[in-house]
Amino acid sequence: MNAQKLANIFHMTDTVWARHANPWSVWTRYGSLPLLIGAIWSRVWLSWGALIPTLVVILWIWLNPRVFPKPNTTRQWASKGVIGERIWLNQKQVPIPSHHHPVIAFTNTINAIGFGICVWGLWSLAPWPTVLGLSWVILGKTWFLDRMVWLCDEMAECHPQYQNWLY
Repeated sequence: MNAQKLANIFHMTDTVWARHANPWSVWTRYGSLPLLIGAIWSRVWLSWGALIPTLVVILWIWLNPRVFPKPNTTRQWASKGVIGERIWLNQKQVPIPSHHHPVIAFTNTINAIGFGICVWGLWSLAPWPTVLGLSWVILGKTWFLDRMVWLCDEMAECHPQYQNWLY
């Protein structure tokens, strides 16, 4: 599934994007994946009852970009990362510089490999692959967001719409 389809599933309107630029939204989403892993792992103790905490975490992941207020400023790292994601998703309308593509592809590859390892660990109830996969996902996501900050800084210099997202 591509990133734009995922954004559409999450119904990321301009208002939701603006609220998601709040650093509290960004940093609490980092905690969502370990919570989701714990909820899925709880099937060992809760059997089908593990669906309840799993669904609660999935609901939180959907609600997260909506529950925090629009930040007072978007000049911090986490906010620029979110703005960079918007710019990246908008690249069909406004192309991004080509030097970003290889690094973005690499970070997404790290994330995908980590996700696969993590799923395998969860499926087999093996702690080490689960934790290893989680660490790769977090590494890939953090590197991706760092690249999005760079993209935000670079593209905001050239496009008035993107300049308006920085305040």
